Amino acid sequence: MIILLTVTGFLSGSLMFSYWLGKVASKDIRREGDGNPGAFNLWQAAGYRMGLLGILLDFAKGYVPLFLMMHFRLIQGYDLIWVATAFILGHVFSPFMKFKGGKAIAVTFGVWSALTWFEVALAYAVILALLKLIFIPLHNNRADPRSTDGFQVVIGFLILLVYLYFIDFSLPLIYIWIINFVILLYTNRKACMSFIVRNWSIDEARWGK
Repeated sequence: MIILLTVTGFLSGSLMFSYWLGKVASKDIRREGDGNPGAFNLWQAAGYRMGLLGILLDFAKGYVPLFLMMHFRLIQGYDLIWVATAFILGHVFSPFMKFKGGKAIAVTFGVWSALTWFEVALAYAVILALLKLIFIPLHNNRADPRSTDGFQVVIGFLILLVYLYFIDFSLPLIYIWIINFVILLYTNRKACMSFIVRNWSIDEARWGK
């Protein structure tokens, strides 16, 4: 049963709704922005209505099936680790995209909403909003917005661990967080490196003056 549910989670996560919605709008979102076939590039390429629909569907493919699996007690305890992370991995390594999927941000929110009745997802949203405010000077002065956003996604999820620790969530959720963090770090690796290198070089130039 656990194998079947894990495969189901992976296939659900691999449904590339944003890419297909882009096709409906006669847009190849892989040719937009950073080439990511996700909802945020769909927003840029096809407008906010399509973008919001893409975000909703990417969220739902992680939330709805996992919620139902938990509601009917098909999975619990340590079995959650394999199934929950399968949704996220499916989005990143989608067989519908030749195993080159998206960054798994919306589906991450969906998975954590199902796992914690929206609590951790809302905490992560608040953390990202605060980071957005803190990083405004970098947006205005020296950092590429996309690299800054990717860096915030990773740092924000790292900060989320502190919240999990103080709220005293179960060990399976901590393991899910670890795998999820590694996935987000992988999908945003180029943005993080670009952010670090760019800001390091600017600081070096400033100190050299």
